[in-house]
Amino acid sequence: MLELLVPLELLESPLPLPTMKVLLVNTSDHAGGAAIAALRLLKALRQSDIEATLLCRDRSLPESRADVVSLKSSVRLKVKFVLERAEIYAANGFSRKGLFAVDTARYGTDITRLPEFQEADVIHLHWVNQAMLSMKGIRRILQSGKRVVWTMHDMWPFTSICHHAADCEKWLTECHDCPCLLRPSAHDFSYRTFREKQRVYGLSEQPTFVGCSQWLTELAQQSPLLKGHRVVSIPNPIDTAFYAPPADKAAMRQALHLPADKHLLLFTAFKVTNPDKGIAYLKESLDLLCKERPELAERLALVVAGQEAEVAREQMPIPTYAFGYDTSEDRQRSLYQASDLLLMPTLMDNLPNTIVEAMACGIPCVGFRIGGLPQMIETGVNGYLAQYRSSADFARGIASVITSPSYTALCRNARTKAVAAYSEKAVAEAYNSIYKY
Repeated sequence: MLELLVPLELLESPLPLPTMKVLLVNTSDHAGGAAIAALRLLKALRQSDIEATLLCRDRSLPESRADVVSLKSSVRLKVKFVLERAEIYAANGFSRKGLFAVDTARYGTDITRLPEFQEADVIHLHWVNQAMLSMKGIRRILQSGKRVVWTMHDMWPFTSICHHAADCEKWLTECHDCPCLLRPSAHDFSYRTFREKQRVYGLSEQPTFVGCSQWLTELAQQSPLLKGHRVVSIPNPIDTAFYAPPADKAAMRQALHLPADKHLLLFTAFKVTNPDKGIAYLKESLDLLCKERPELAERLALVVAGQEAEVAREQMPIPTYAFGYDTSEDRQRSLYQASDLLLMPTLMDNLPNTIVEAMACGIPCVGFRIGGLPQMIETGVNGYLAQYRSSADFARGIASVITSPSYTALCRNARTKAVAAYSEKAVAEAYNSIYKY
């Protein structure tokens, strides 16, 4: 009889379990909300002892960061991007309408051949548009046999070509005659892409789709494209040790050359003049405050941060301090810590990083009742949720928070909410459970 001999030390010391490897995929490593969220999740996963790497096309982080890898820069990558935009441009009668509001996923890179893909156990997609991944490439990923998770940062994964459907509900049945296109038709880009997504998604039960907000998750669950797929909600993580209330707000204002004797309102966006960020409603709200509450308006000042901040400054009826777009998290945190209230008049959004960051710094927020904002802001608890597109109600929100006798409690509640719902540890644990099952 053959006797199997096992060394005693192996019996006493169990073999370590193999480490799970996760590959996060996003078009950029730093530009845009999805990129920031993916990068923060990368950090959260690694802190939870999950071996994770971020793959991107557009890299801005130093090459010394081994946890971030990028596609090899080539003329071919740029050509694919130009071809996709040119095709949309031509189909729209050479109009720029919808040029960046839609994505057809006709062009992209096959990442399944990369060693980082082949070594990974889980492929975690994020925002993969603008010729990062094509539908053909997504099909290869789903057919690879690997576990796939797809975090939805907007509606594109479950609509046809649009990132935000606005009032259109065609995606609930079948996309066609797309209002995002100048020349919609029964068999336009939206119809063809919808059909292609149906074919690709139907090849596998993968991926698990994740909505960053409950609002987006509930919309995704209604989409016929995701029928039969698991759709769950997990928020974006944030470092609540880094984004924290200031030790000395007065010193922070002095360092930024901001007034010490004003209630500072903060409005920040990648491009502040983008109409979807609600700058017109912000101006109208401040105009109403100046007219109806002049004594309060005299004590207010506005901080605008983002591209074209100087343009926005000229439009505002109260003293306004402009800061250009800056990728530095230190600078962004300083602006939160120097401010008294975040203004978020966005007209379409998922779960904005901006609100989470401000809340973690103990700053109440005023925003419209739209998208994922009702999940974040509670009137009278950590800010004010205004009626959608109502400048009058938005102005009331500003006044009620700034003059509230419970302002200190609002700040405390904002911080408490951020720590409880969006901490790195909580989000990493939620994703780890998705990766395993």
